[in-house]
Amino acid sequence: MPVGASPKREREFRKLERDFTREGRYPGREEEVAARIVNKQRAQAGETQEAAGRERAATPAAKAARDLPIAGYQHLTVPQIRDKLGGLSAAQRKRLREYEAAHKKRKGVLDALDS
Repeated sequence: MPVGASPKREREFRKLERDFTREGRYPGREEEVAARIVNKQRAQAGETQEAAGRERAATPAAKAARDLPIAGYQHLTVPQIRDKLGGLSAAQRKRLREYEAAHKKRKGVLDALDS
């Protein structure tokens, strides 16, 4: 594990490594695969210097997506978005429409936001 990893991440790493060895998965690469998994988790949680740098250098589109009233909006499908529109205010729907029109331009989402 890299220097600076928390004790929790160290435990996760050791557990994964033991599990892989016991199950016979990734023979000879148990340590590498466990480290990759834990490092990916650290990056996603913003626990690495690289992740912190990405946060500072986030694109305007990424920043705009974080300000949307539906969490994870950019990863949702059209039916999932339609299901979540019911509880939104007119201002929130307008914000989503502007984002959708500027980025993905999905006809089903735009139609749902207009109705």
